[in-house]
Amino acid sequence: MYLRLFSYIKPYKTFFTLSFITMIIFALINGFSLGMISPFVIAIFNRDGNALSILGESNIRILNNIDRWMFESSPLVALKRLSLVIILIFFLKGFFQYFHNYFNCRVEQGVIKDIRNHFYRHIHTLSLGFFTKSSTGNLSSIVTNDIEIVRESVSKGFIEIVRESTLAIIYIIIVIWASWQLSVLSILIVPLSIFLIARVGKRLRKRGTRIQEKMGEMMSTFTETVSGIRIVKAFAMEGFELRKFFRNTVNYLKTVIRFETLRLSIAPLTEFLGAIAASVILLYGGHLILVSQTLSPDRFFVFLAASLSLMQPIKRIGEANSKIQRGLGAAKRIFEILDTEEKVKEYPDSITLPDFTKHIRFRNISFSYDSEIPVLNDINLEVKAGQIVAIAGPSGAGKSTIINLIPRFYDPTSGAIEIDGVDIRKFSLKSLREAIGLVTQETILFNDTIFNNVAYGRSKISRKQVIKVSKAANAHYFIEKLPNGYNTIIGERGASLSGGERQRIAIARALLKDPPILVLDEATSALDAESQLQVQEAIHKLMEGRTTIVIAHRLSTIKDADLIYVVEKGTIVDYGKHGELLQKDGIYRKLYKHVLKEAESVTVSDRY
Repeated sequence: MYLRLFSYIKPYKTFFTLSFITMIIFALINGFSLGMISPFVIAIFNRDGNALSILGESNIRILNNIDRWMFESSPLVALKRLSLVIILIFFLKGFFQYFHNYFNCRVEQGVIKDIRNHFYRHIHTLSLGFFTKSSTGNLSSIVTNDIEIVRESVSKGFIEIVRESTLAIIYIIIVIWASWQLSVLSILIVPLSIFLIARVGKRLRKRGTRIQEKMGEMMSTFTETVSGIRIVKAFAMEGFELRKFFRNTVNYLKTVIRFETLRLSIAPLTEFLGAIAASVILLYGGHLILVSQTLSPDRFFVFLAASLSLMQPIKRIGEANSKIQRGLGAAKRIFEILDTEEKVKEYPDSITLPDFTKHIRFRNISFSYDSEIPVLNDINLEVKAGQIVAIAGPSGAGKSTIINLIPRFYDPTSGAIEIDGVDIRKFSLKSLREAIGLVTQETILFNDTIFNNVAYGRSKISRKQVIKVSKAANAHYFIEKLPNGYNTIIGERGASLSGGERQRIAIARALLKDPPILVLDEATSALDAESQLQVQEAIHKLMEGRTTIVIAHRLSTIKDADLIYVVEKGTIVDYGKHGELLQKDGIYRKLYKHVLKEAESVTVSDRY
């Protein structure tokens, strides 16, 4: 999985290479700064002029020249020159550390941008079935929180492990150079620390995944409550929603504490092991200096500084590993979405939908959402070009499913839908959906201006065109009364507008698209008489000159339809014109009487 994450670094390989090079140079300078302890000790305590460089006696001319420049003078002058070298070393150390962090930042931010864009692009390719089963809050949590944790995993996990491992190798080299006998003792701690880090890492990954799952549940509750705040307040369920959210935050807290309890144990354990090793080294090193006299004091100081410094990279590697494990847990959730297959696929040899001229046909269509419970059974229907065809039936009969199959929001389990005799699966999704105008019961508007909601993604649309379709949709007049007219921000999902106003803007958007095929799910929401009349007039203008398939709820639509298909329990049980169907003592007649009673009750209530 980490190799898969690493593949996102490829577009930024230049910055990554520069980050790696500056990191190596920084690590080398960091190690060299420790090595300066030896000449520093010699410069202060050695009085006979037999000073050595950090690498000891060397045949390399430049090192010998540095030796002579630093030490072939009085101890005070040597100390001054040594101080200048130390200042230069730490300047270079800070310089390369800065550019390492800068290049690292370019890599990590670029990687996260690409993962986020890949994720967002992929969910646009998934069918509606995916979204009906997925929580909006969970998806929001993945695209924000999980991806941010992956960023930490890349920047403070992988890159930190490489950096600290490089430092550890340099310190080990210095340790071995200073005293191979003492290095044997100090290196004994490394395998034990690695074993501890690996053992704990597996458990951290599992707990890290649970943290992201609990975060998703918490975000899901939050987004659902905010989006449905009217219902929450209308039912006075603030307390219920608070208790539900607080349960989620408590569960998240418990999961984080379990993760942190394990993670925080790594640093003190590795440090404790290092302290044990350091104590043994001090005892043995003192013996080598004082008793056997096989180790010089300056080498011992270098060894001691390097071995103590070695503890920090080992400790940080453990901490970085915990970040990696949590990042892998988050990456697992991201890749589960990215690996979700597109159930509605576009065929490689797809063609552009030509002008629609003849008919739309459903041939033996059956459909199931979960491959078990059938929703549609052997549907056969035909819509001729220019016709208004209504689909009627009781709630849950499968009417919405039928119209969702036309723009290929789902593909049928069996059978085929044809436009002018060609299976719609042979058309590109873009050309198919561009030919279909969809107006649903649930009016979807965006937190943007009215102009941008009507134009929706069409940057070259003029204001004149938007005003024209808005007038046709009976929307222009109320828009003009708003404080900023067409530039008014309408809030999330058009919250600042009434139901009728939202519907008219949606109709204006469909009119601007000017599709040859219109799929209409008539709104059943209760509107006042004036708004209902204006919306109905707008719908009739929208239907003019188009082939219309409509889920009919209104008497006017039912009467004006050229053909009505009656659906019950996923099957077409009857079809014909309004008058013909009324003559039969079937389900349509019962439905019509029910609609008639509702219309009469609305009329009576309007009088009062």
